[in-house]
Amino acid sequence: MQTPKQLSEVVREWAEVFMHRSGRDFKRFMDTTGLSFSQVNILMRLLHGGSAGVSEIGEKIGVTNAAASQAIDRMVQMGLIVRTEDPQDRRAKRLELAPKGRDLIEKGIKARIKWIEDVTNSLTLEQQEMIISALTLLTEAARTTED
Repeated sequence: MQTPKQLSEVVREWAEVFMHRSGRDFKRFMDTTGLSFSQVNILMRLLHGGSAGVSEIGEKIGVTNAAASQAIDRMVQMGLIVRTEDPQDRRAKRLELAPKGRDLIEKGIKARIKWIEDVTNSLTLEQQEMIISALTLLTEAARTTED
C-alpha cells in the first residue's frame, strides 16, 4: 500500500517533469518570436485577463509603467496589441490582443502542450482511464485548497 508521502513524491515528480517540458517547449517557441520575457508576460496577461491599462499591466507583471509602456509600444508596432481610448477616461488607453497577438500566443501554448499529446497517445486506453480518474480527483482536491 502506498503512503501519502509516496503520493506527494509522485505528484511532485510529475509536476517537475511537466513544468520542465512545458516551460522548455514554450520558451523554444517564444524565442523564435524575438519577444522579451516581459512582452510574453504581457501577451499572456491580455489573453487571460482581457483588456487592461498600461499601469495595470505594469503592476501585474512587476515592472514600472515606463518599462511596460516601452514593451507595449513595440508590440503595438508589431501588430500584436491594439491600443484604444478608454471609454470611461479618454486620457487613458486600453490594451487588448490583436488577432496576430492572439494567434502567436495560442501557437506558443500549443507548442507547450504538444508533448502531452504524445505521452497520452503512448498509453493504453486502460491506463488513460486510470490517469483521468486520478487527475480528476487530484484537481478537485487542489481546487478545494485554493486561497
